[in-house]
Amino acid sequence: MDSCLMVWNMKPQSRAYRFTGHKDAVTCVHFSPSGHLLASGSRDKTVRIWVPNVKGESTVFRAHTATVRSVHFCSDGQSLVTASDDKTVKVWSTHRQKFLFSLSQHINWVRCARFSPDGRLIVSASDDKTVKLWDKTSRECIYSYCEHGGFVTYVDFHPSGTCVAAAGMDNTVKVWDVRTHRLLQHYQLHSAAVNALSFHPSGNYLVTASSDSTLKILDLMEGRLLYTLHGHQGPATTVAFSRTGEYFASGGSDEQVMVWRSNFDVADCGEAVKVQRPSATLATSTRNLTVSILEQRLTLTEDKLKKCLENQQLIMQRKTT
Repeated sequence: MDSCLMVWNMKPQSRAYRFTGHKDAVTCVHFSPSGHLLASGSRDKTVRIWVPNVKGESTVFRAHTATVRSVHFCSDGQSLVTASDDKTVKVWSTHRQKFLFSLSQHINWVRCARFSPDGRLIVSASDDKTVKLWDKTSRECIYSYCEHGGFVTYVDFHPSGTCVAAAGMDNTVKVWDVRTHRLLQHYQLHSAAVNALSFHPSGNYLVTASSDSTLKILDLMEGRLLYTLHGHQGPATTVAFSRTGEYFASGGSDEQVMVWRSNFDVADCGEAVKVQRPSATLATSTRNLTVSILEQRLTLTEDKLKKCLENQQLIMQRKTT
């Protein structure tokens, strides 16, 4: 909401980059597959392509006539798909920095658009309560999934490309097969809107972020809840697995970005993992230490976590004295 992008270095003691350029809230960010470019969308109606280095230079796409809600690079990095409150999905050439075409069948805000892993399909989610599947080559809508009871906030492809998962304001997550268009799974586990989701690269797990302040990890093979994670104070607005699946990161309206370690191989299934929030002084004065604590949260019991936080605070007190 502060109009800035932050690029964090995961190595301890390394500096983070703060990029300025957008004139209004930044709603979405995505790294290109190579990591050499970074796309961002904003309420200022533009998309910016950044070179994520110390200079933080960017190119502006005058992309839409309303807020841009979603940006996503194709797997080859050549194309970018954007979604907007102007009810359209647009596709761009990344390197030529050129607009290619629009997809315009939604009748309300489009909150999210994603390429399939092979780049041949695009899926979009809208406040018109539909998820639409598009053929990139013919630019036609192949199918509309209309089974959500509310606005559809987020959608993404399974790593196999054979199904999509969609999150909704009706507190649900639904998984459809894109070949048969059959509803495969339906989860109603959150007590408020589901704002984002992300597939683990293995395709076996799905993590969700909700306005009920929790993250939930689902075992897709068994169709059940594995973990409920209590880290954010207030709505959890976004979540994403790392490329390897070793970590996932979550963001919330509490202004916190949390990095978690994925250790599903030692999962004690069904147990809710409750997390203590680090004190404000620790979070603000030692950002990188906070990240290192957060990475361990899934593997620590509450007692161990408390001891860890106390030790970190002692270390910081020694440094300041």
